[in-house]
Amino acid sequence: MIRFYFHPTPNPAKVALFLEESGLDYTVIPVDTRKGEQHDPAFRAINPNGKVPAIVDPDGPDGTPAHVFDSTAILLYLAEKTGRFLGTPADRPELLSWLMFIATGLGPYSGQAVHFQYFAPEDQDYAINRYRREAQRHYQVLNDHLVGREYIAGNSYTIADMSAWGWIDRAARVMKGTKDPLTPWPHLKRFFHTIDSRPAVARARAVGQDHAFKTTTDEQALRALFPSNYPPAS
Repeated sequence: MIRFYFHPTPNPAKVALFLEESGLDYTVIPVDTRKGEQHDPAFRAINPNGKVPAIVDPDGPDGTPAHVFDSTAILLYLAEKTGRFLGTPADRPELLSWLMFIATGLGPYSGQAVHFQYFAPEDQDYAINRYRREAQRHYQVLNDHLVGREYIAGNSYTIADMSAWGWIDRAARVMKGTKDPLTPWPHLKRFFHTIDSRPAVARARAVGQDHAFKTTTDEQALRALFPSNYPPAS
């Protein structure tokens, strides 16, 4: 059974969706990032970068346990393991391109937009403008690509769609203060609702709900979430 290290944030949500879509057996191991559990040595042995998600697959290559971290790597690993949600061989260049677009663009810029709007200790207009506008630009790129298309890569549902769903699901948080954040991007909005209506999404949303994760953003949480802001005293 796959061990799935989880916190209810966009990148783990993508993996939860794959696991529910594929029917793979897994167990959820909560990692409370506001309590700093991602920095525990036992977890760092699985992901040296100290972030969720991560998985341990006891039935890895050649039957040996596999440690996999980073949501994109996990999606690729599980898709290749199961032979599902990869599209056709001809789709692979496009699939990889869009996966990396999400991993290096849509995801990080959305995350920074959230950071400066919700976690920065004071208003930083330049940073907010920078990251919100870049998130919007990524939305536009996807919106334009989805004209006349149901899915991102090829003609079938793939891990690229799962990956995009994880962050587009947080559009209201990325675009703080907007009532209907996807209205300017109708093709992206249609795409999101297509994915969001899948039965596996409801099951993925339920992952971890039986665990009481810390929700307050006190100094302990800030130090746990953003340790580089609090270097050790020299």
